Amino acid sequence: MTRRSPGPLSRQAIQLVCRSAVFCLLLVNVIQAQIADRYEAARKKMVHTAVIGSGVKHERVIQSMLTTPRHEFVPINIRNQSYFDMALPIGGQQTISAPFIVAYMTEALNPQPTDKVLEIGTGSGYQAAVLSPLVGSVYSIEIVEELGYKAKSTLQKLKYNNVKTKVGDGFKGWAEYAPFDKIIVTCSPERIPIPLVQQLKEGGRMVIPVGQRYQQTMYIMRKENGKLKAEALRPTLFVPMTGNAEDNRQVKPDPLNPQLFNANFETVKDDYEFILGWYYQRQVKLVSGSDTAEGKYYAKFTNETPGLSSHMLQGFAIDGRAIGSLAIGVQIKLDEVRQGRTRDEMPLFAISFYDNSRREVGVVTLGPFIGSHNWSPVQKVVRVPIQAREAILRVGLFGGVGEFSIDDLKLRPNKR
Repeated sequence: MTRRSPGPLSRQAIQLVCRSAVFCLLLVNVIQAQIADRYEAARKKMVHTAVIGSGVKHERVIQSMLTTPRHEFVPINIRNQSYFDMALPIGGQQTISAPFIVAYMTEALNPQPTDKVLEIGTGSGYQAAVLSPLVGSVYSIEIVEELGYKAKSTLQKLKYNNVKTKVGDGFKGWAEYAPFDKIIVTCSPERIPIPLVQQLKEGGRMVIPVGQRYQQTMYIMRKENGKLKAEALRPTLFVPMTGNAEDNRQVKPDPLNPQLFNANFETVKDDYEFILGWYYQRQVKLVSGSDTAEGKYYAKFTNETPGLSSHMLQGFAIDGRAIGSLAIGVQIKLDEVRQGRTRDEMPLFAISFYDNSRREVGVVTLGPFIGSHNWSPVQKVVRVPIQAREAILRVGLFGGVGEFSIDDLKLRPNKR
């Protein structure tokens, strides 16, 4: 049978096709606008609560945080978490830093319009994007090849034209474009790499987290007479600087013996406003006196505004192939504690477990707690996923209201 070739479309059919195409285009535009509005609203809320609400005051930094589309730098499968104030995995055993810490480090850098800035650890490219409108130029190095090329593509697509990237070992810096007015390091070495000191301009400043894998301090380093003058800012947690820095690390974590540092809050440092060993502290302070559950000190979280952050956290190494469970014990005291805006905003302890790629493989909680009572012991045994290689313990009000105090925190591993 011979098939007849289709004849030309009628005028009515052509009009119908055109109308359908226009309708589809309009529908796509409407959907894209709705998505953009949703992201913009989430970004504004994030900046108001996690950035401004946590003490960042630099107006130009705040404006850059308001206009930088963090969701463009987050993997599609977790893009709905883009404007949560938390670090997120981006592949290659790396993370995109929490928005507050990006804003905090950027403010500490004191960016000026003519600055030439070196960034060590491009990651997703988000920190470079935040810096881009604030400085003259950004030179960013990433050691993980796939991340370096992906970040370069994202930055080019979004037209951050004053950002130049390369794949390489950040320990060595970028001598070709030195000296730099400012250096920002978004991964943690055990000690400051000498090449970075050499490549920092006299009078320049470096913001860098330094220390052991799970016990780091963020510093501002100012170069005076060829040497660095250090000012400690706050405890923090970054992924380690790999390559040369990691190969020569002297103190390494022990995943077969997971433990917390300063879990009883008795290790103190004079004239230091933070609780040692704990990072990303919000609305929490070290309290001393005769009303402790144990020892001389305890930690107290206080919040009067529903939804506002009040918490702290600490990471530790753990190998789920050897450790089957963790026994958690703690003394808690509550004073008129109630939930925040939702049922999720209440005080608790949460341990998130991560695999080798820093993907979350499980979460366990202790709590939530509500009401008022004096010191009381709380205990729980939680299972450790066999894939776990590290964990983060978070504790606080998490948007709840009132006073939540903790003391004598213990973490005991049980072998599998």
